[in-house]
Amino acid sequence: MSQLARRRSRYGLTSRAHNTSEAGRAGPAGGLAAGRAAAQARAMAKLLSCVLGPRLYKIYRERDSERAPASVPETPTAVTAPHSSSWDTYYQPRALEKHADSILALASVFWSISYYSSPLAFFYLYRKGYLSLSKVVPFSHYAGTLLLLLAGVACLRGIGRWTNPQYRQFITILEATHRNQSSENKRQLAKYNFDFRSWPVDFHWEEPSSRKESRGGPSRRGVALLRPEPLHRGTADTLLNRVKKLPCQITSYLVAHTLGRRMLYPGSVYLLQKALMPVLLQGQARLVEECNGRRAKLLACDGNEIDTMFVDRRGTAEPQGQKLVICCEGNAGFYEVGCISTPLEAGYSVLGWNHPGFAGSTGVPFPQNEANAMDVVVQFAIHRLGFQPQDIIIYAWSIGGFTATWAAMSYPDVSAVILDASFDDLVPLALKVMPDSWRGLVTRTVRQHLNLNNAEQLCRYLGPVLLIRRTKDEIITTTVPEDIMSNRGNDLLLKLLQHRYPRVMAEEGLQVVRQWLEASSQLEEASIYSRWEVEEDWCLSVLRSYQAEHGPDFPWSVGEDMSADGRRQLALFLARKHLHNFEATHCTPLPAQNFQMPWHL
Repeated sequence: MSQLARRRSRYGLTSRAHNTSEAGRAGPAGGLAAGRAAAQARAMAKLLSCVLGPRLYKIYRERDSERAPASVPETPTAVTAPHSSSWDTYYQPRALEKHADSILALASVFWSISYYSSPLAFFYLYRKGYLSLSKVVPFSHYAGTLLLLLAGVACLRGIGRWTNPQYRQFITILEATHRNQSSENKRQLAKYNFDFRSWPVDFHWEEPSSRKESRGGPSRRGVALLRPEPLHRGTADTLLNRVKKLPCQITSYLVAHTLGRRMLYPGSVYLLQKALMPVLLQGQARLVEECNGRRAKLLACDGNEIDTMFVDRRGTAEPQGQKLVICCEGNAGFYEVGCISTPLEAGYSVLGWNHPGFAGSTGVPFPQNEANAMDVVVQFAIHRLGFQPQDIIIYAWSIGGFTATWAAMSYPDVSAVILDASFDDLVPLALKVMPDSWRGLVTRTVRQHLNLNNAEQLCRYLGPVLLIRRTKDEIITTTVPEDIMSNRGNDLLLKLLQHRYPRVMAEEGLQVVRQWLEASSQLEEASIYSRWEVEEDWCLSVLRSYQAEHGPDFPWSVGEDMSADGRRQLALFLARKHLHNFEATHCTPLPAQNFQMPWHL
């Protein structure tokens, strides 16, 4: 090799060595820069999650038996668990988050007030001439500026959350649960109470395999309801008649979807829910911390998300803990503070749920949506919680009787139905609070859009039923609370007995039961009962012998060849077994000792 070649070779080696040393020096710096960029990207992603994340209300206290280690390995199915000391108080937002939340909450209240008053405001602005183009354009500029300011406030709130380690820990657990709904992630997430819209769905209406294979089950349009008969039967449904009915139908629709629905279900009004929020949070904390309740989100067939709370008592020594009581709340009731407390105190396992549009549940509480929600609740109890229909009791208070009777009609194998302060039909109660001149409109609106036909549905159920009548009820009476015969619970009882025992509830039986219902005290009830010398052993023997011969299916023809006195005795006996009086007003909580299982042969 020549000297020039050796020199070039030496220079090449030197060049390669120089390049290698430069790469060695640049490698750590490049890796550090890449790591720094990745960390910044993660921080920005976490900040965005804090801006868009849900509001956090409370971090529940953890029971000693459930305390987790201070840290769990961060795998795809587990996230880091915070220290147990962080579970002892309400979530404390930083000052920036707290003030920004207050501003956004105030804006939300103003928006709600504007929404409800928009028809009147629109009419006023139209009369004053403020709806012209020259007036609307500046107003739209003001509105756009206000929206930008609110967006800025939301960003400031996100920054405040980002600086709070408790919120960052929560948002990490929430994101991990959305990616992988493992039991460990769900256990960690259950320790937080936050805006339920961000809670992952726990049960889908199509989840049971029998639903996927069955053609007769619910569709996305909803479960089956009993439809009212036409008001004018026999009238030809011609095109001309349809055109004539169209204005009335439009008016009924508008009334039902504006004033009617909010009057019937005031608990769905946002302003009322906002006022009750501290009470609801406190009630939910009691169920989770003291009763070990488990919250779940169910997806109904209409797309509504239903907020539920389950308290499991199957592990206790009390035998009633093996039974599940599904509670159906009233028109302004929530499971956090509703009738769920009565079976809980009595020792039963309990499943509570909120109506569509109430608290964490989405949608609006029309009858179809109510039935859809009840259907997925029952499916959840059977297929996820593991209760057999024979171990399920349906318990309802007030307007909850509609969903309870629908469930009893649709799931005839449930163990029993208990209706407290409920009614037979909505029409008489709606006519009570509306002007007489609106009678036709009210009747048509209820029948077409708000048809709560409790008695009709209850008569389709063959199992044990107990009705609880409030003797001082001021809500479901059509005159005054003192007039106990105007209580629509009486009509519910009479319709049920007339359907099941039509021969017994003939003229004599119906008359004597009305006398018994008119009694305003236990002494008067006992006096009527003893006046007709009701022999309970004889009544039981008659009913049992008929059941043994003809089977349990209703209606029964018992009493067909019986004397008038015999029918009176049977009618009083059956009425007393199916209805219990409770001396209280409509909203008084039912004591646990009054929560009794219905009578059955």
